Order: sequence, then structure tokens, then C-alpha cells
Amino acid sequence: MRNAGHEAELFAENWSPAAAVLAARFEHVPNVGDVAGLRALPRGVELLAAGFPCQDLSQAGRTAGISGSRSGLVDHVFRLLDRRRAPWVLLENVSFMLHLDGGRAMARLVAAFEERGYRWAYRVVNSLSFTPQRRERVFFVASREGRPEDVLFADEAMPPERVFALDTHAHGFYWTEGVRGLGWAPDSVPTLKNGSTLGIASPPAILFPDGMIGKPDIRDAERLQGFPENWTKPAEAVCRSSWRWSLVGNAVTVPVAEWVGGRLATPGRHDEARDRPMPVSGRWPKAARFDGRRTHEVEISAFPVWRRRRSLAAFLRHPVEPLSVRATAGFLGRTDRSALRFVPGFRDRVAAHLARMEAREAMLDGRIAAE
Repeated sequence: MRNAGHEAELFAENWSPAAAVLAARFEHVPNVGDVAGLRALPRGVELLAAGFPCQDLSQAGRTAGISGSRSGLVDHVFRLLDRRRAPWVLLENVSFMLHLDGGRAMARLVAAFEERGYRWAYRVVNSLSFTPQRRERVFFVASREGRPEDVLFADEAMPPERVFALDTHAHGFYWTEGVRGLGWAPDSVPTLKNGSTLGIASPPAILFPDGMIGKPDIRDAERLQGFPENWTKPAEAVCRSSWRWSLVGNAVTVPVAEWVGGRLATPGRHDEARDRPMPVSGRWPKAARFDGRRTHEVEISAFPVWRRRRSLAAFLRHPVEPLSVRATAGFLGRTDRSALRFVPGFRDRVAAHLARMEAREAMLDGRIAAE
């Protein structure tokens, strides 16, 4: 948002690793910590930007309603808006929020905004528009003054049609999966994840054209999210370095936020020819809007732009960590039990990488025994 010309007035971040990064990178912006202790938004604030676990929407429905005292972090969005109506609101969340509780969670969210006099629009946006990371997130914009659709729907592009062969391009995948999913990502990595609650990193694997399989360096992971490398390094003052993967996985992709921020500052124009009747099944589409009277599905892609980029292999600046014998063998074993369809030649390359790693490990063991 800062890259698009906006100025942060206040943060509410109570997780110490994230707070350490904010303190280092935005040293003059106050951080109140726990949002529960924030009584009201500062006067003059034009935009409230927030994120929260999408399960909070489900919790809200099972307790006292979305503005009830037990509804989780999402409650604080509406508690603060009820105290002081911000003209604009920006929310970001995982795309699963559209399907949670069979669509009822999303219905509760939009109803809460409509009750407070807001128009709204949302769109699933893929970070692949800007960086070699396939990452779909919902961006939700609400306003009492402007047209959210002119922010989110003014831009559309489509990726160029290309063929990505195993011999010519790197391919990302989840080495921790292999039975129910793979996260296959040609010339890109799958969504960078938060990792475990114990701070155990969960970087993706990358199969390179030469057959080597490795995990990217944290500095390249930061760059895949659009940050300068070492952006999260200040967190190491308060936590183990492995927690930096959680910070990267939790983050919003920088150029995506910059695009939204740019359109908030200078809206475009939504073409109403894109509007479609809203499904009556309760299914929430990948893009929709409320114009103050009616709700419309919007026919638009997940790609607001398509930024030219180098191949994934050329994008990476730092050496990758080869996937270990144990990790490779575990993944290969899971694929043996899987009903998934794999790209022809993929499993053969994984097996070849395993053989090379086993030979390397045996050679090192031999050297140690000789010494």
C-alpha cells in the first residue's frame, strides 16, 4: 500500500515476529498490539485494512452473530466500524472463505457490511499475475462513498499460452503431499505456506530441468512474495529463523496489494457488461459485487495484469537446498499410494533424484568412515 502512495497511521499486530518486522520497516508507525485493546480508529483514517482467519466467519454464525463478543478477530472489524465509519475497507483472505459453511459464512460477512451502509465487491486474484507464485486470494473492498467495483474490476489480463516441459522449465510442487494433492505449478511455485504452529518451515520443492529437486532459500521466498530479500530478517531478534517462513506464508503478495492500492487512489471503471445474475444455489462465484440495491456475479479472470517475468529458474538468486533422501523417499512412497495423475516423466525424475541423493549420502558416509 505504501508503494502505491498510501500512508499507514496505525498497526494492530500482536505476534512478536511480525511486530518486529513492522517496527524495523515502518519505524514511525505506532503498533497498538492486540486489536482487542484498540477502542477506535484514529480520526481521519480513510481505509481500514484487515485480515483474519476465515473460520472466524463460521464462529460468528455459531455464537452471537458477526458482531457478537465471541466471534473472533472479524468482530473487531465491525466493532471499530461501528465506533467510527471508515469510508473504505479492504479485507484479504484465502479463497476457501467463499465455500465455508456452504457459503453461509460469506453471506454473514456481506450482510454485516450492507447493514452498515456499505457497497462491496470482491475478486479472487492470483499472485501469478506479478510473480512466479501461484497464489489465489480473495480481495474484498467495501465503501460508503465510492464504487468498489471500479477498484477491483477495472483491470483484466490473461496469461500467454505457453508450453512448459520438464526438460525446459522448472516446476514447483508440495513435497509434503502426494496422496490427495500436489500443488503442481509449471514455471512457478505453489502457494507459499505458513508452516506448522511449532515454526517448522514448509517450503515447496522445485524440480529443475536438469532433474535436481530442491527447496528455495528464504530470501528467494521473500522475493516470490514481492518483498526485498531479508525483509523478514528483523524477526530473528525475537524468534528462530525458521519462523520467517510463517511470516512469508502469512503475507499478502506485495505487488498485488500495490495494484489494489493504486486503484483505490485512482479508480478505473467497471464495465457492467460483465455483470451476471447471482447464482441462486448459495454458491459464491470468484467475483461479485453489491451496488447498493442488487448483488451481481462478475465475469472476470483472476489476473488483473500480466507482468512479464523471467523463468522461475532464472528468477532464483540463491542456491536451493536439495530435497533430502528421507523427504524424497517419503514423497515418492506417497505417490505410489496415490490416485493422482502426474505429468509423464515426473515420478521417474523424482526417483532419479532419490538415487543421486542416496549415492551422495553413501559417498559422504564412506569419507567419514575413512577419516
